[in-house]
Amino acid sequence: METTDTDAPDDEPAPADAAPRISVCNATPERTVFAEEGNEDGWIATDYSVSLTR
Repeated sequence: METTDTDAPDDEPAPADAAPRISVCNATPERTVFAEEGNEDGWIATDYSVSLTR
């Protein structure tokens, strides 16, 4: 009898709830800072950002 690994990852995408939460703040009127919730070591700052519409 062949054994299978029931814990093997599948190729299905993760649910939308699994997406990281991102906080955004304006450090100055010209600078926007993005930070991932729970990640105190990594952040992205930019002098140029655009608004997205859905």
